[in-house]
Amino acid sequence: MASSPIRVLLTDDSSLARGLLRSFLEADGGFEVVGEAKNGQDAVDMTRALRPDLVTMDLEMPVMGGLQAIEEIMCTKAVPILVVSSVADAQNAYAAVAKGAVDVVSKPSLDPAEQAEFVAKARMVAKIPVITHVRALRVPPMATGPLPVATTPPLAAPPLGLETRVFAIASSTGGPQALAKLLARIPGDFPCPILVAQHIADGFAAGMADWLTSLSPLPVRLAREGMLVEPGQVILAPSEQHLVATSSRRLTLLERGEHDIYRPSCDALLTSVANVWGKRSVGIILTGMGSDGAKGMAAIKAAGGATIAQDEASSVIYGMNRVAVERGAAAHVLGLDDIAPAMRDLALGLDPVRRGA
Repeated sequence: MASSPIRVLLTDDSSLARGLLRSFLEADGGFEVVGEAKNGQDAVDMTRALRPDLVTMDLEMPVMGGLQAIEEIMCTKAVPILVVSSVADAQNAYAAVAKGAVDVVSKPSLDPAEQAEFVAKARMVAKIPVITHVRALRVPPMATGPLPVATTPPLAAPPLGLETRVFAIASSTGGPQALAKLLARIPGDFPCPILVAQHIADGFAAGMADWLTSLSPLPVRLAREGMLVEPGQVILAPSEQHLVATSSRRLTLLERGEHDIYRPSCDALLTSVANVWGKRSVGIILTGMGSDGAKGMAAIKAAGGATIAQDEASSVIYGMNRVAVERGAAAHVLGLDDIAPAMRDLALGLDPVRRGA
């Protein structure tokens, strides 16, 4: 018996853009476009009336913009929302994720590869349950600075060496929300480098880094070739290349293979960190679909490093972290709220289990 088509509401003030998305979805055969909204207010009203399985959302629109529409939809009739945005508006696109959108994709052209990527992303996002789960991951304003930690002394920032831990984080679907919440709770005196591989649409990593910097006490930088791994900063991998660490404790960017599924590769980053820092490496795998990162987590554990997986209850998608847990690659399985305290303990040379994390 054939499954029912995915019912989609398209939102964009451009009839040309809506027509293009409609043609892509209808050509696939697994979607039914049930409505087209010209602005955010129309999207809110039509979502309530039509109850679609998926809403695609532009951001810059008259009457009501996409950010406000997403917030209204997620607070009333929650529906999976896929932001379809231009790369130039990447920072606002991830602000939309903070308001409850599931994921972001660039506006596709007539290129078959871009068409296939959009359709695949739409199919994946439509299957993700959103109710209160996404809203629970919304990030509080950070104008007052990092959350106070009264139970431990300030962390000194030693020069990077053999005794300094290096944290490598893998994440995918739902990862931007999880990263935002996690990094907002890392204190500004955190003395260890944090390297991040987040699956992301091409061109959006720089905007995501800017958005995370606005939320985090630590600076978030987009990785560059030859960049030195230094304490006190977060380095985000671009999607167009894979990020790996070298024996000189610098970063290098590897060209993406034609058949590479994951962009960027979480396994490549985590495995390289295991090879360079061994027992001083810490692998953290967050929410996401697929299995990328599980192999790298196993490499870190085999090297004597610490490994943490986000638990199912706090994950948008319990996928790649589930694989890591099932393969025995995660020494600790923690809720998202417990990961930042565990990272602080590890930076101090303590076992996170000591606090029941």
